[in-house]
Amino acid sequence: MTIDSNIITYTLDKAKALGADKADVISINSSDVSVGIRQGDTESIERAESSGIGLRVFVDNKQAIVSASNTSTDTLDNLIQQAIAMAKSSPEDKFSDIARQDQWIKETPTLHIFDDNEPSIEQLKSSALETEDAALSTKGITNSEGAEASYSTYHVQLANSHGFYQQYQSSLTGLSTSVIAGEGEKMERDYAFSTARFFQNLTSAKELGQEAARRTLARLNPKQPSTCQVPVIFEPRIGKSLVSNFIGAISGSAIARGTSFLINSLNTEVFHSNITIINDPHRKSGLGSKPFDAEGLPCQVLHLIDKGILTTWLLDIRSANKLGMVSNGCASRGMNSAPSPSAHNVYIDKGSVSPQELMSDIKRGFYVTETFGSGVNLVTGDYSQGAAGFWIENGEITYPVSELTIAGNLKDMFKSANVANDLEFRYSVNAPTMRIEGMMVAGQ
Repeated sequence: MTIDSNIITYTLDKAKALGADKADVISINSSDVSVGIRQGDTESIERAESSGIGLRVFVDNKQAIVSASNTSTDTLDNLIQQAIAMAKSSPEDKFSDIARQDQWIKETPTLHIFDDNEPSIEQLKSSALETEDAALSTKGITNSEGAEASYSTYHVQLANSHGFYQQYQSSLTGLSTSVIAGEGEKMERDYAFSTARFFQNLTSAKELGQEAARRTLARLNPKQPSTCQVPVIFEPRIGKSLVSNFIGAISGSAIARGTSFLINSLNTEVFHSNITIINDPHRKSGLGSKPFDAEGLPCQVLHLIDKGILTTWLLDIRSANKLGMVSNGCASRGMNSAPSPSAHNVYIDKGSVSPQELMSDIKRGFYVTETFGSGVNLVTGDYSQGAAGFWIENGEITYPVSELTIAGNLKDMFKSANVANDLEFRYSVNAPTMRIEGMMVAGQ
């Protein structure tokens, strides 16, 4: 159930009346429905709805955050009193603030991020069944880990005690399957998935199932090459993780704390000069698109990397104040957390060569299709991940490999990065096929 805007107004007014100098409120209402199937049988049908309100109050440059799903007057009154008491006993934070009127978004863009045509349970079930069937019907596929189709909606309302109020709705729908090939100790698995704002824009169920089957079969009978230092090619769905590492390293909060390996890199060459990375919150139907940030500021299109040069940090009001800068509309927030910087629809702009041309001169190399583990240190830039994929010889993908570790340092990796021309917008963070020079690949 959507929280009435009058409840938000009441909460802010009451907070001021009980002693808050200023306050802001975020309300998030969501609904989720999903259908899971395996081997043609329905395993789960789930539906969940939630609504809640998050309140942040300031008293003498001290702040506290509380949240509740019950929005009765008695509950809110107790919640507000608790928040003010908590703020009074909290440490002073002179950098946190709420948005001023001159910072507010004035006109919300039309982004086409809400699909109000909710698919029926039968539609979701049919899609999940079709994608699994397409995979299982492929010769060589021996088992399924299941398939799932889902649809979610979100309604966000944001207001503060200076008079700001805005809202937006968004939706997200998904389809995925994971299957197995081989038997015994020689089994391999892989998956395929599609996400979109609109159900009708998902990859077709048949195509998705065939993709999962194709990827799984290609992994059969992997080898393990000897340890060496070679060029590494990241396929797009893995290369985007390197972009996510970059995003984490330029978070204004990390820079303000001094916990990023890029802390002294503003306005310097971080990537090769052929790399441009863009934050585009205005992309139509983008999975990371939003009209305004979690503090009410307009989200901005930012060239984070412009021909290799790092141009800005991702900033919310607090990190901007701490760094002596101005927020660029990158705040995100949950109901029980303070705003913090994040990115919206980030991608590496495409290169000028095909993926095949990108690897054509590699005598020996590694084409990565999966990484696992948590060996990325954004304080030092050290990078070490378990990986699987395919071995490259004389510019061609030859045989599958697994149980390898790839290692390097993100500073060096970024500087040597080169990209192909196969950029597709399938995720909230996107990258073309990416080549990194001279990485250590640990095998036999």
